[in-house]
Amino acid sequence: MLNGLWLGFFVIAAFSASARWLLGGESAVFAAMVESLFAMAKLSVEVMILLFGTLTLWMGFLRIAEKAGLVDILARLLSPLFRRLMPEVPDRHPALGLITLNFTANALGLDNAATPMGLKAMRALQELNPNSGTASNAQVLFLVLNASSLTLLPVSIFMYRAQQGASDPTLVFLPILLATTASTLAGFLSVAFVQRIKLHDPVVLAWLCGAGLALSAAIATLAGMSAVALAALSSLLGNLVLFSLIVVFVVFGALRKVPVYESFVEGAKEGFDVARNLLPYLVAMLCAVGVLRASGALDMLLEGLRYLIQVAGWDTRFVDALPTALVKPFSGSAARAMLIELMKTSGVDSFPALVAATVQGSTETTFYVLAVYFGAVGIQRARHAVTCALLADVAGVMASIGVCYWFFG
Repeated sequence: MLNGLWLGFFVIAAFSASARWLLGGESAVFAAMVESLFAMAKLSVEVMILLFGTLTLWMGFLRIAEKAGLVDILARLLSPLFRRLMPEVPDRHPALGLITLNFTANALGLDNAATPMGLKAMRALQELNPNSGTASNAQVLFLVLNASSLTLLPVSIFMYRAQQGASDPTLVFLPILLATTASTLAGFLSVAFVQRIKLHDPVVLAWLCGAGLALSAAIATLAGMSAVALAALSSLLGNLVLFSLIVVFVVFGALRKVPVYESFVEGAKEGFDVARNLLPYLVAMLCAVGVLRASGALDMLLEGLRYLIQVAGWDTRFVDALPTALVKPFSGSAARAMLIELMKTSGVDSFPALVAATVQGSTETTFYVLAVYFGAVGIQRARHAVTCALLADVAGVMASIGVCYWFFG
């Protein structure tokens, strides 16, 4: 799948650029595509510099948690559920605890901690993979859930809206929660259908119902808070959880007689090696995405969608938010730039800007996640991971549009 996808990006970009040159006389498009190649290669290195520090830091702390037995404790707690969702993963395997840590960090918006935890979990799952070049069922499920945007506290969206002068930066909080629930549910159900996971199992149903009730309670509690209080809680909760994890890892390790300093250095070395091996995969994916965007193919797609919507006689206000939706799976920075630009041109509380903010908070940079998580373990055949992850993105976008019409008219 990844081979075909990567090739398809370049082929589509070539056709798009040729059409702009031959039909529109825009010969500069080829210079823009070449410039984008080098710009994306440079961006890959910049991303790697950030990842080097982040991965080294968190892999060190995770090694302490592993040696102290914290990961095993989490694995024992989650084994009844994951034994049914990931039957190829042995009971109480360390990967289950790492997956739990990753999902918790994602839900709280702790991206700098979630990625190293996720990579550690992916490597643990790779140890169980009988075909090292092809993603296993467990790895596909884990990646799709990561690519479905699990964040419950979208602090960055509040920050962007506040920077642009929104009177209520958290106005999109509930729409984002509803939309991200739809994207995660769509990703999970699509994988469950392909892998024939038995969702009617009593244990699975109990966990799903419990998660639904907990989410509903959280939404009800947070919905009653003021914008200032919600923003303060988001910041406090995220930082408190992040530092508390570090303290728990170190203190629990010390109590269990783990040599915490030596263990940290040992894990940090592993993080350095993981980050170094990611660079070729990031360069390959980001350069393909950059060429596709520079060729004008995404702009052509947007104009075609606008025309079809007008022909159908539907409201077209949400179309201006689609560039954010179309670019988000490829590039988080590009989607963020399009969101901010739309806020400036249309108004931070305009309907298109509200839709774009909801999309930004409820979807994920799917191809970046694919490149990083599968690249870290050398997987080249993604199987149904790409399709299911993109279905989650589509569900998130459609839910964002529908919820915004419901909330904002």
